[in-house]
Amino acid sequence: MRDASQIGNVTPGIAGVLGSYALFGVAVGALLAGSVGDIIGRRKVMLASYAWFSVGMALTALSASTREFGWMRFVTGIGIGSLVATTAALVAEYAPKDKKNLYIAICNGGIPLGSMLSAVLAIVLMEHIGWRGMFWIGAVPMVILLPLAYFKMPESVAWLAARGRLQEARALSARTGVDMPVATAQPSAPQSADKTGFAGLFSRHYLLPTLVLGCMSATGLLLVYSLNTWLPELMLRAGYNAKGSLSFLAVLNGGSLFGALAASRAADRFGPKPVVAASFATGAAALVVLTFNFHLAALLAIVAVVGLGTSGTQTLIYGFVANYYRTNVRAAGVAWCAGFGRIGGIGGPMLGSFLIGAGLELDYIFYILAGLGILGVMLTLLVPMSRSALAPPPQAGTLATRTTP
Repeated sequence: MRDASQIGNVTPGIAGVLGSYALFGVAVGALLAGSVGDIIGRRKVMLASYAWFSVGMALTALSASTREFGWMRFVTGIGIGSLVATTAALVAEYAPKDKKNLYIAICNGGIPLGSMLSAVLAIVLMEHIGWRGMFWIGAVPMVILLPLAYFKMPESVAWLAARGRLQEARALSARTGVDMPVATAQPSAPQSADKTGFAGLFSRHYLLPTLVLGCMSATGLLLVYSLNTWLPELMLRAGYNAKGSLSFLAVLNGGSLFGALAASRAADRFGPKPVVAASFATGAAALVVLTFNFHLAALLAIVAVVGLGTSGTQTLIYGFVANYYRTNVRAAGVAWCAGFGRIGGIGGPMLGSFLIGAGLELDYIFYILAGLGILGVMLTLLVPMSRSALAPPPQAGTLATRTTP
């Protein structure tokens, strides 16, 4: 924004649009993954995603104009979206029954952890390697994560069994210690209630919760990306220097990481719905408190709580969704949550640029964001409490995993 020799003149409005390009890509990638993840498997989609977003990061580092930068952010987002949409499904199918929300929170905690680390790296390295160097760091998973995942990451036992690949499922079950799904007694009966992917997701059994969960995710991501994109700039305008403003971003994501891990334990004990609602409410309250005149240490503590109520809530939502659906629509469910939710993510940077461009005072911007948190509470309360009331009873000829009511 402050050096037109980099990729051209970047105003706050252009910056908001550029921030949204990646999220358009995430939405496309998530929905594509939902279309194929329940069909070709979790592992293949995830391996392709690692390679895709790493190459996209490298190409972004080479951008010479806002046009190139925007397109490369879109391309990179496709790989990230397909990864986010598939990972929670795989983790849900490996996690112990009484710790599913915790394990998904640990896994999806990588999202705020990455955001926190990127802010820390920017504080330490930006003046030495510039923004291009930061994107080259984003390409490192190609040579570290991809080979590790290729040799060590297994397919889902539940998915193999659901696709009728029982011999492979038994072999993988024996190797990993994950139980085989429990088959019902009459393998010859029809499987009309066992639709796969988006067809099952939008069947009459899941239509209402699918729509509400999608809107929940959109609201959560509107909050997340408004803050992740614009919090450093808001703090610059509040009088903090560049490193100080980036410190707020690091604390925001640190709070979301550790807060979500703690909240996920409560979600495993009390159910995800009340915990997600409480998390949204906590974030809204913290955003209001952020407008009070506190010293720096207290402000940082409040920002950490804001992180729990925004990015941390989104982590809890992914766990909620991954455990809400049965195996053969689970990846589609998470993909819908990540993909449709990106409408909010796309709007987040734009909302921030609009509010700043309109000349609103800092306090009023935080009040508006707090209102979004209250909307998230209301949507969460609309989700049917138990998916067992919506899911069809097991049909003969289907396989029901131990995670299905």
